[in-house]
Amino acid sequence: MSFSEDKQVNAVAHLEDGPGEEPVKSNELAKQAAQEEHQLTLAGALRKHPKAVMWSILLSTSVVMEGYDIVLMSSFFAQPAFSRHYGEYIPSSNSYQITASWQNGLSNAVSVGTIIGAFANGYFTHRLGYRNVLLASLVAITAFIFIPFFAPNLPVLLVGEFLCGIPWGVFATMAPAYASEICPMALRGYLTVYVNLCWAIGQLISAGVQSAFSGNETQWGYRVPFAIQWAWPIPLSFVLLFAPESPWYFVRRGDYVSAEKSMVRLGYSSASGEAKQAIAMMIHTDELEKQIDQGTSYWDCFRGIDRRRTEIVCLAFAAQPFCGSAMGGTPTYFFVQAGLPTSISFKMSVGGLGLASIGTIISWYLLHAFGRRTLYLWGLGLLTIVLLVVGFVSVGAANSVSGNYAQATMMLIWLLVYYLTVGPICYAIISETSSTRLRSKSVCLSRITYYIAQIVCNVVNPYMLNPTAGDWKGKTGFFWAGWALLFFIWTYFRLPETKGKTFEELDILFARKISARKFAKYRVDAYTEGEQALSTEE
Repeated sequence: MSFSEDKQVNAVAHLEDGPGEEPVKSNELAKQAAQEEHQLTLAGALRKHPKAVMWSILLSTSVVMEGYDIVLMSSFFAQPAFSRHYGEYIPSSNSYQITASWQNGLSNAVSVGTIIGAFANGYFTHRLGYRNVLLASLVAITAFIFIPFFAPNLPVLLVGEFLCGIPWGVFATMAPAYASEICPMALRGYLTVYVNLCWAIGQLISAGVQSAFSGNETQWGYRVPFAIQWAWPIPLSFVLLFAPESPWYFVRRGDYVSAEKSMVRLGYSSASGEAKQAIAMMIHTDELEKQIDQGTSYWDCFRGIDRRRTEIVCLAFAAQPFCGSAMGGTPTYFFVQAGLPTSISFKMSVGGLGLASIGTIISWYLLHAFGRRTLYLWGLGLLTIVLLVVGFVSVGAANSVSGNYAQATMMLIWLLVYYLTVGPICYAIISETSSTRLRSKSVCLSRITYYIAQIVCNVVNPYMLNPTAGDWKGKTGFFWAGWALLFFIWTYFRLPETKGKTFEELDILFARKISARKFAKYRVDAYTEGEQALSTEE
């Protein structure tokens, strides 16, 4: 359906006020809720909805596990004890190495598992809800960790990483979708970006653990870091057993009574009618999207108006591995190949991932000040410059100590810039751009695209960086700088600004096919005819 000036979308769903009372038409309630959404400040939202914030934070904590393992496996490639047990002796380097092919296999086994998990999450969440799928995934990861912990050889380790990847794919796709659905608009960006902070915290913990065990020459130097993964799923399972289901899940099923109960559990007042207003706005949005497109399958993500939204969320996520994260996102191995001592490489990795955590926190302020599009665009531009500098330093001072430290310093700057911009902001983009009826599937498709891009990058990067293959060292930066530049260009022409707009307002803007560069200039009233274009940015 396309929107025209003389056509207004009107939701006719009704909410029951209670036994013996007349049904209240939802449009007026929905309009009141939308007005309150725009008026609500960050401080006001935190005061009014602490329960929603708490549950979003708790569920997002599950992402720590995936961030932990990503750094864990790549850091193991640089750990002498791990390489001696699982690797091959390379006479030219007088050391044991995990070959480039096995590095690819182990890294990509996780990615293949996460793709399966992400796809399954989009299917099962639509039918069973977020809470049930999450609890089943927590039980699964608790069991799967036993395999890498006891793995006697690389093939068994590969199977263990693949199986662990399945629930990690669920966590990574569920957290931003759940955060965007249970929180008001004033908190939406902050809590979806918090998902990336959990990722960074997981990486930081992993780097710290690896640094502590880097000098351990026994099997416990790598088995204990595997065992630490049990610290998350067991307590989280008990806590999240009491988590409220997303009210949007019930609205999509037509169960408005359960949706209202869920809103009350999230801190919305039932006595004042606040919960009813919020549900009315959800119903209005759901009805609006039904008129645009009735479908809720994966195929519907590639049809009509939703095709553009799917392109945006998928390519925004694909930009992450292609802007250099295969080289800089897990920096320990790069530091070693750049010529730094192993012990210093692990310590610098801890420092870099500490910067990543700080950067994500600062990104909350930047998100409010500059919006999504600006941060993503200029983040990619700065990353391109940093990667080019790394490449030029490697060309000019490849074998000098100062050159090695200069490259390492630039990669620390890369980590800071990435976690100020592209890393965290992507989570706000994917959770806000997707339509509500297709959100779980849209977020899953975007994450699947990320994992596929990650597989490609994980295949290419070791063959450029590994001393048994290309041995490019810092010159690998030139390759990733080219890709970062391409995504910079795509962002300029295709990525819209979603800051300060409700889901139903975004639905109308996409239905109107507004240019990405003009999104921020349009104010939408979903309850009157047409839209009003503004002359300045909102």
